Amino acid sequence: MANLHIIPKILCNFAHNIARPIPDMDLSIVIVNYRVKFFLEQTLASAIEETQGISAEIIVVDNNSGDDSIAHCRKRFGSVVTFVENTENVGFSRANNQAIMQAQGTYTLILNPDTIITHDAIAQCVEWMEAHDRCGAIGVKMLDGNGVFLPESKRAFPTPWVAFCKIFGLSKLFPKSPVFAKYHLRYLSENEAHKVDILAGAYMFCRTSLLKNLSGFDEDFFMYGEDIDLSYRIVKAGFENWYLPVPIIHYKGESTRKESMRYVEIFYGAMLIFYRKHFPRFRTFAYPIVKAGVVVRKSMAKLSRLRQKFFGANNKAQAVRNWTVLSSDPKRAAAALGIESFNTQLPPDKNADVLLCNDSYSYGEIVNMIRQYSRPDVRFHIFSSENSIVISPKKLS
Repeated sequence: MANLHIIPKILCNFAHNIARPIPDMDLSIVIVNYRVKFFLEQTLASAIEETQGISAEIIVVDNNSGDDSIAHCRKRFGSVVTFVENTENVGFSRANNQAIMQAQGTYTLILNPDTIITHDAIAQCVEWMEAHDRCGAIGVKMLDGNGVFLPESKRAFPTPWVAFCKIFGLSKLFPKSPVFAKYHLRYLSENEAHKVDILAGAYMFCRTSLLKNLSGFDEDFFMYGEDIDLSYRIVKAGFENWYLPVPIIHYKGESTRKESMRYVEIFYGAMLIFYRKHFPRFRTFAYPIVKAGVVVRKSMAKLSRLRQKFFGANNKAQAVRNWTVLSSDPKRAAAALGIESFNTQLPPDKNADVLLCNDSYSYGEIVNMIRQYSRPDVRFHIFSSENSIVISPKKLS
């Protein structure tokens, strides 16, 4: 990893040799943080490592997390990253706009604080942008922390029909149908590039000039729906949104709990804002559908909580796990988790937990290993050698 103390404060000019050259360009990476300290630290480490050879800036806006997220990360990355600390939670849209409006890069990458990016993802986005003048924004193949494809990587506009199919489960019943499964476009291969309608705000690679011309995100959206709205306005402005099948990791749900009542209300409330803004003529049809969806989803959330309360204990009885520890110092890494017996080679055994250590592998290599060895009985964890913290999916360290 680069010596952070010798890198200028805002622009990071790396002169390392890289496997795949990237055209001269500037990149602004914008991250909004809220109470995910160690995930943010990992995201920043991956962003710094995987932008070697690129003239880049990283801007983190903290929405009054109330913890030591920024103090912790500033101590490690203060010479490389610009930190903005809000005194209140102003929402995802407004916080992003604070950074977007000061972004200096030719391109701006809007990034979640619970992601791991790769050099290849950035390189391919740049190459695609330069080859497609009408491309306004790009999304990539997002995988969860265990290497499972996240369908929100590519979506269609949530017209009333698309929303109806999503809310009432038709898209799940007919996942390959172009009629019923438009919300997540499951009938389009996840391994091919496609022009799509909607990109996820977890990773949104945009032309900075276009973002600024559109005034960034609509701040009427506090959280959720703002990426749908921005994607829609990009298309309305005459540009295209594209999905590229290059993988990154997104620890989906670490900073939000999607089974919560608050999530249901905010998510479907955002859909109402979207319809009111872009489809006013559909109000008569859309509002009852969305409101019915709130009732349905709330009921499902309550049932999920009850099931977990009364039957969750049975799920804890699991088969014996087999550990694989990949590190230059496997004993130290294993000790952080209290592991006494482990393997040190891939592929992993059945019912395996794999501990990948950032002292031995680049974040790009870690993403590729998670992708390559992903299967239902394998779970992945990442060991941070800097502070002996283990990052695991669906668990805050």
